[in-house]
Amino acid sequence: MGWRCRVFTFDLWRGTVKLSAQMTMYAAAVFAFVCFCVAINGMFLTADLIDPQQVSDARGFAGFWVFLGMVMAAFSLLAWWMVRTKKDGDWD
Repeated sequence: MGWRCRVFTFDLWRGTVKLSAQMTMYAAAVFAFVCFCVAINGMFLTADLIDPQQVSDARGFAGFWVFLGMVMAAFSLLAWWMVRTKKDGDWD
């Protein structure tokens, strides 16, 4: 399941990068924190806007970042659960 070229070989199944569950947990938590900060910043900036269309767009933008933060928080919690319930020899 790969293609060959004269310079290099790219194999989709063997050449993947594997992230540890702990690294995934921390990276998702940091990204969720950043997403929530952007959302809060977006909500505070709507107070300066006058045009109702811009206020609506800014709230939609902030809502999108809240959604991203919630997805990343869910991934972080899932990775945390995987780390806590791991038994010896499960992921060898």
